[in-house]
Parts: sequence; structure tokens; C-alpha cells
Amino acid sequence: MLSHNRIQRSVQSWLHKAPQGWFIVFAISAAFLTYFSMYAFRKPFSVGLYNQDGFFGVDFKVLLILSQVLGYMFSKYIGIGVISGMLHNRRAWMIICLVMLAEGALFLFAVLPAHLKPFAMFLNGLPLGMIWGLVFSYLEGRKTSELLGAGLSATFIVASGMVRSVGKGLIVYWDVEEFWMPVLTGLIFMPLLFISVYALSLLPEPDAEDEALRNKREPMSGSDRWQLFSQHWFGLLALIFAFMMFTGLRDFRDNFSSEIWMALGFGSEPAIFTYAGIRIAGMVLIALALLMLIRDNFKAFTANHLAIVIGCGIMVVSTGLFQQGSLDSKVWMVALGTGLYLAYIPFNCFLFDRFVAVAGPTMGISANAGFLIYLADSAGYTGSVGLLLVKHFYAPDISWLHFFIESIYVTAFVGGGLVVSSWLYFQWKWHLQWQQQAGNNEIPQPLN
Repeated sequence: MLSHNRIQRSVQSWLHKAPQGWFIVFAISAAFLTYFSMYAFRKPFSVGLYNQDGFFGVDFKVLLILSQVLGYMFSKYIGIGVISGMLHNRRAWMIICLVMLAEGALFLFAVLPAHLKPFAMFLNGLPLGMIWGLVFSYLEGRKTSELLGAGLSATFIVASGMVRSVGKGLIVYWDVEEFWMPVLTGLIFMPLLFISVYALSLLPEPDAEDEALRNKREPMSGSDRWQLFSQHWFGLLALIFAFMMFTGLRDFRDNFSSEIWMALGFGSEPAIFTYAGIRIAGMVLIALALLMLIRDNFKAFTANHLAIVIGCGIMVVSTGLFQQGSLDSKVWMVALGTGLYLAYIPFNCFLFDRFVAVAGPTMGISANAGFLIYLADSAGYTGSVGLLLVKHFYAPDISWLHFFIESIYVTAFVGGGLVVSSWLYFQWKWHLQWQQQAGNNEIPQPLN
């Protein structure tokens, strides 16, 4: 039987010699299926109704969601150091171990008494928040990173709906008790997880051309992280606060999609989650993958800002038309999701990958996109927790749908404004820096 090292060398040799299209298909498939499988351990529980009394004056389902999101949030804070400093040869085992811990927590969710089930959901979220950074680390820093990132980002849109459809189907068609449904859904997807993580571990590292175009990606020390942040703090904080708002809205839409679809009259259709997800993915990911065609890193960084602002505009216009009765509810949910994910997804790969390509070489430090992604994500899930608390304690009498619509407008206007201010800051800072380099007879930092 061939050893892992021999298989890895054979596959990497084939990927180096094969046309680039084969590498793209292999990498996207491995990354997509890995993160898709992770969703089966995270999202299906949210389709349960859990009609029982809550604790501390909080609805039981809200308490479960809040507990998982809190675990996920803490995971993002932990990931700032762990992901940015992760050695490459440990990534695959780390993915498997973290997901298995999450599956164990789902088993506890099934067997523990009601008052301990929120604790089980906290334990479920705690390891899963680091999976994205581990998976994306295989894809970043390549000349095709936008296309690879678009394929991976499809999981945000498609996987959540599909695994919830599976979970809902277990309840509706197989009569599975809703507390056991999450752990059984995870077991269904476990073989796919093992296969896809193994395939991901076979990917070769970025080559010399990738490093020349996008800057070499290496583990970061604490001083590297501080230097990168301190020199660009204003623009990064503007992006981080914008992402906090987009994440809060996206997570609210995701966790309470059953209630929102029910309010729109589609609560008894398990396939409705997949219906919306596939249509949203097709439109958003084609648009974002086209960013790969922009070789100039600064122009691509600007284009990412523009995509986010356009997404905010789609959210506002589609919601306004829906409220006026000019847009069907299903069409509105697809259009809204398109705008929301157009604003949300760039933060998770495209935006910060290009940032490192522009800023990293000028600073003389090790850098990777994982640090910035997790810096933003930690704030993002803080926003997600905040939005849940606002809904429960300050707007308990407002319907889920009405609160969702009000949140859309606030997020789009404030978040969009922060993104514009970020672009203006980086436009000023980097052009000033390049002018100073030219004035000192230095070679300006190339943008591609």
C-alpha cells in the first residue's frame, strides 16, 4: 500500500505538470467539500423548533443559537494567533480533530438534560470557528486565489441551506427526534469530510510565480501581527467594523431562516433553503471570481471595496421593492442574499489576500491573510452576538421579519459608509507612500 508521502509526491507532480484547469478543479473540489462537510456539524440544529421553556428569560432556541455563536466567537479570537502561526504540515490533522470535537458536542446535545444543552452548543461552536482559516490557508497566495476562494466561498451560500434541508428531512420524513437530528446529520457527512481533507492535504505549496505575484505567505509572529495592524490601523478598523455588521446580519438570516421563511409562507418546505442558496451562489461567485482577471493588486483591492458597496445597494433596493409589493417574497430573499453575500464574502478571502499582496512586501515581515481574516471574524461574531441580544432584550415584541428588515437598512448604510472610508484611507496612504519612494529615488513597490 502506497504511503501518504508517496501519494502526495505523485499527486503534486501531476498537478504541476497538468494544465492549470486541472489544478483549479482539484483544489476547489477539495476545499469546497471540506468546508461543506463542516457545515453539517454546525448548521442543521437551527432547523429544529425546540418548543420548550427557556432559561433566564431567554427563548430556548435563542439560547441555543447564542451559545453556539458565543463558542464560534471565542474560536475566532483564539484563531487570530493559532491560524496565523499554524505550521503547514499540521493543518489537515487539526481540521479533523476540531470537527470531531464538534461532533462529540452534538452527541452531548442529544443526551444531556435541557438545562445543559446550551453548554453543549457552546462546545460545538468552539472548535468550528477555526476551520475556515485552516482550509483557506491552502488556497491563499496563489495567482488563482480569487477563483479558488470563490469556489470555497460557495459553501457559505449553498452548504448552509443544503445541510439544513438534510436535517429538516430527517425530522419530516424519517421522524428523527430534533435533539438527535444534528449528530446524525454530522455522521452522514463524516466520510466525505475525511476524503476531502485528505485531498486538500495533497495540494502543492504556491510556486515561485505565485509568490512573485501575491507575496510569499508564511506563519506570523506576534510582532509581525502588531506591525501589520499598527501601520494600517484606521483602514483595517473601518473594514473590521463594517464586517462586524455584515456578519451579524448574515448570521441572523442564517440562524433564523426557518422563522423568516415561515413568516413569508414557506415554513413547511424543506427544499426552500437549497432553492435560495443555489441561486444566490451562482450570481455572487461568478461576479467575485472575475476579480482574478485583475492582475494589479491595488486595483483588485479597490474592486473588492466596490463589490461590497454594490452589495449594500442591492440589499437596500431589493428590500424597498419588497416592502412596496413590487417584488415577490422568494425573489426578494434571493436578491437580498445576493447583495448580502456580495458584501460579506470578500472579507473572507479576496479582500485581505490582495491586501497582503500590496502591503506585505513594503513592510519586510512575514504575513498571511489568515491573521486579518480572523481579526475581522472575531469582531464579526461579536456583532452576531450583539444583534441577537438587541433582538431579545430591546425588541422582543417586534416580529423576526420586521426586525430583519430594519437591520438590513442599518447594516447597508452604515457598513457601506465604513467601506468607502476604508478605500479613501488606503488610496491616500499607499499613494503617499509610493510618491515618497519615488522622491527618494527608490523603486516603487509594484502592484502586480
